[in-house]
Amino acid sequence: MAQAKELEPRSYSNTPVGLNFLIAGHVYADGKLAFDPSSKITDAKYRSNTEVLAYAHSLDAWGKSAKFDVIVPYTSFSGHASVGTQTREREMSGFNDPKFRFSMNFHGAPALSLKEFANYRQDLVIGASLQVSPPMGQYDNTKLVNLGANRWSFKSELGVSKTIGALTMEIMPSVTFYTDNTDFNRGRTFEQAPLYALQGHLIYGFANGVWVAANATYFTGERTTVDGVQSDNQQTNSRVGLTLALPVDKYNSLKFYASTGTSTRTGSDFDLLGVAWQYRWGGGF
Repeated sequence: MAQAKELEPRSYSNTPVGLNFLIAGHVYADGKLAFDPSSKITDAKYRSNTEVLAYAHSLDAWGKSAKFDVIVPYTSFSGHASVGTQTREREMSGFNDPKFRFSMNFHGAPALSLKEFANYRQDLVIGASLQVSPPMGQYDNTKLVNLGANRWSFKSELGVSKTIGALTMEIMPSVTFYTDNTDFNRGRTFEQAPLYALQGHLIYGFANGVWVAANATYFTGERTTVDGVQSDNQQTNSRVGLTLALPVDKYNSLKFYASTGTSTRTGSDFDLLGVAWQYRWGGGF
C-alpha cells in the first residue's frame, strides 16, 4: 500500500564486501485512504501492524560496491469506510508481496575488504538500484483492499550521496512501473500509471557510530484505470520523517523511525512508527 513511498536514508552508503545483514522489525501505521472524488467510498480509515524480515548481502560487482537484499513483510490490517449509507469493514492478516533489490554504487564507493574499508572516507557516491516485487502476497479477487497486489512492480532508482565532515546529504529520484492486475474485483482489469518519487535525506553521524536523519519525499502518479475507464485519483503527495540508528555492539544495532504525511490528494495518508534490529556477520568479522 506504500510502494515506492518509503523513506530510506543511507541506501547507497559504501559497505565492506562479504557482509551479511539479518533485519527484523515492526511497523505500525494509522491513517486514511482517499479514493477517486467521484467514488461512493468515503471516510476510509485503517490501522496496520507489519512484521518485517529482511536479508542483505554486500558484494563486489566489477570492482564497485553492491548489495542484494530481500524483504518479506507480514501484515495485520483492519479498516472501515462508508459506502453510500452503509459502513463496510475489512480485516485481514497475511503476507504482503516480497521485494527483491539489487543496488550498485558506480562512483565513489569501490569494493573494499573490511581491512581496506578502515581507511575509506566517503565523499561523493553515485549509485542506482532495481527493485522487483512479484505477486506473491495474500490476494482475494472479491475484495477492493488487499495485502498483495496480484501484479508485478519494478522500481528503478538513482542515488546521489555527498558527505562533508559529519554531515551527509542524499537525493534519490525513482520511478515505479506496474503490470496489469487482470483479476481485479471479480475479473476486471486494473491498470496503474507509473509512480514518480523524489527522496531527500540530511544525515548527521556521531563519532560513536550513532546517526540521525531528517527525511522527506514527494511522489506523484499512480492514476488508475479499470476496464478502460480512467479514475480521477492521481496522487500528488508528500511525507517527512526522522530516523535514529544506535549501535549496540560490534554485531548488533537498532533503528527507530517515524514519518507522517504533509499533503495528500488521493491514496494513503498515514502516520508511521517503526523499529528494526539488525545483526551482521561475515566479511572477516
